Amino acid sequence: MKTAVLASLVASAAAFAPASKQSVASTTTLKAFENEIGAQPPLGFYDPLGLLANADQERFDKLRYVELKHGRVSQLAFVGYLVPKAGYHLPGDIDFEGNSFASFPSGLAAVNGPDAISVPGLLQVLAFIAFLEFRVMQDVTGQGQFLGDFRNGFDFGWDKQSPEWQTKKRAIELNQGRAAMMGILGLMVHEQLGGSLPIVGEM
Repeated sequence: MKTAVLASLVASAAAFAPASKQSVASTTTLKAFENEIGAQPPLGFYDPLGLLANADQERFDKLRYVELKHGRVSQLAFVGYLVPKAGYHLPGDIDFEGNSFASFPSGLAAVNGPDAISVPGLLQVLAFIAFLEFRVMQDVTGQGQFLGDFRNGFDFGWDKQSPEWQTKKRAIELNQGRAAMMGILGLMVHEQLGGSLPIVGEM
């Protein structure tokens, strides 16, 4: 008991000790990103892994770009997971052997399992993804106003909106991307565990 009390006293004293120069520098660096889009209620600025400790703007921009890309892919993946579960499939065949899109299971079972899509079918999907990655989802013209701006000269009514509206929409996209990353991960885990989920049904 005495040891526990002594340990708590030492910990309390350490809490009031002067901070080292390194921790002060880290705090100062982190504060530089506390007002960035995405640092919002209820969590505010949230970096539990310390990825931004001693980071500069270039490092932050790289991580933000990765976060945007993963969020967008995850949103597509989440919707793409639920739509076939609801019974909707692309028309036609996925390969020259006459296998229709509807003849394959949804989720991870479509690429891993006894009824998985054939190699030619997977290559077709991967080729389309590569085309989107290197030709479409890029700032080709160099006119992007912010990270992830892939309008490439098209307006879509964005420039007619107020800066406040634009900031709000960018923050919404970040939050939805973060939720989708957790969502698609949860769906994949549940598929491996089996059972049933509300709305999704049998996994």
